[in-house]
Amino acid sequence: MEALRLILLYLHLIGFALLLGGAVAQLVTGKIRMNPAMLWGAVIQLATGIGLSAPLRDGDEPSPVKLGVKLLLAVLIFVMVFFSRKRDEVNRGHFLAVVGLTLVNAAVAVFW
Repeated sequence: MEALRLILLYLHLIGFALLLGGAVAQLVTGKIRMNPAMLWGAVIQLATGIGLSAPLRDGDEPSPVKLGVKLLLAVLIFVMVFFSRKRDEVNRGHFLAVVGLTLVNAAVAVFW
């Protein structure tokens, strides 16, 4: 089971890299939109996060409150990216909210 958890964690980190890397790429180009890397990153983050929340370890599960907060953040990010993915350009505040929520989600994982 530990191997499965590590594979899910690895894929979760790849999803984070796609989401944040895709956002940084859009900020650098100047035309702010949700690109496919961000969409796939959000999907991978949500799917692997749900898999990681399964009780695969012996007594070392994270708190249900932490899991709930992370799930809420992941769903918000996914919805914000998914429903604005076909726009030619998105509002800067909306885009920065996706980036901010992504960073907050990572902070919850690390510091909580």
